[in-house]
Amino acid sequence: MKKLWLIFAQFTTIWLALLFVVVTLWPDLLPLKRGGGLVTVRESVEIPVDGTAASFSDAARKAMPAVVNIFTTKEVKPRRHPLQDDPVFRYFFGDPGEPQQGKSTNLGSGVIVSGEGYILTNSHVVASADEIEVALADARRAPAQVVGTDPETDLAVLRIDLPALPAITLGQSDQARVGDVVLAIGNPFGVGQTVTLGIISALGRNQLGLNTFENFIQTDAAINPGNSGGALVDARGNLIGINTAIYSPTPGGASHGIGFAIPISAARQVMEQIVRHGTVTRGWIGVAVQDMTREFAESFKLPAVRGALISHVITGSPADKAGVKPGDVLIAVNSTDVKDSASVLNLIAGLDPGSQITLRLIRNREASELQVTTGRRPKSARGE
Repeated sequence: MKKLWLIFAQFTTIWLALLFVVVTLWPDLLPLKRGGGLVTVRESVEIPVDGTAASFSDAARKAMPAVVNIFTTKEVKPRRHPLQDDPVFRYFFGDPGEPQQGKSTNLGSGVIVSGEGYILTNSHVVASADEIEVALADARRAPAQVVGTDPETDLAVLRIDLPALPAITLGQSDQARVGDVVLAIGNPFGVGQTVTLGIISALGRNQLGLNTFENFIQTDAAINPGNSGGALVDARGNLIGINTAIYSPTPGGASHGIGFAIPISAARQVMEQIVRHGTVTRGWIGVAVQDMTREFAESFKLPAVRGALISHVITGSPADKAGVKPGDVLIAVNSTDVKDSASVLNLIAGLDPGSQITLRLIRNREASELQVTTGRRPKSARGE
């Protein structure tokens, strides 16, 4: 009896040991049930990702064919040695010979905005260029002619003659918002067409000392040398700006996440004038203005900081003839309120010469209105 009990105990021990090993190492081999049924788990499932949320390839593919590379060549006049004609210098050092003619090259970007071959770019990209060549994304190349430039906004319009040109779709830069996703497209450092991603960091940036007229879109999309004149597009691939400048504390001008683009609303106005007239005509009344500060408001005993202070009136200018005086505070042009000195510049310049406008002023703490006929802004004008 003891022998049978010993055999049973050994068999049970071995069976339990085998069961433990199987449960531990191969649990799927046993049809175990918990709680009277199978355990339900949620398996990970591949969910298709909406392309508009995770990828901007459609926007890039839409805009890239219209972004071009611009190559310019400029003849460099040779510089003669100041002592080249001195006989003593030539006796000791010999005849240095005539200096050799040279060429300098520049690289930039541009955007085809019309199937007729018009291209928007920066004025500084093509300034003083003797030859301009445009390379398209489809590998075609063509010489370009300058239709006109506007250094005060740093814009230029070129034209090429090629069939079936891919023109970009113009967006609504006036509806852009801080935080909107944008793509910068251009040819940085000559490496080839490149797309960078960022957001709109700020709107209406001015008084940066870059151009006379400034109303920049600021973005952190990487913009580097060679991107100038390229496209800033929204998440749908529509053009909302022309990339123009970057802030960089380094001599090489590498991107530090602060780039500036000219809104397409402003660039379009300049382009249309250049295409129509070959130049840009702006309004002018002949005043210099300053931003209003709390100190100015207190010194003029004004209840609030508003408008722009007229600091100087040019003798014989439209403003002078209308009776505008230094010390007047300009608070509105026609029905548009004046926010600062930059807004005055843009409001007046946007008017046609010969326009009748109403200036709302504060003089001696009393509001008044003056009628002014705008003149044509001189090329060298510093004021409004």
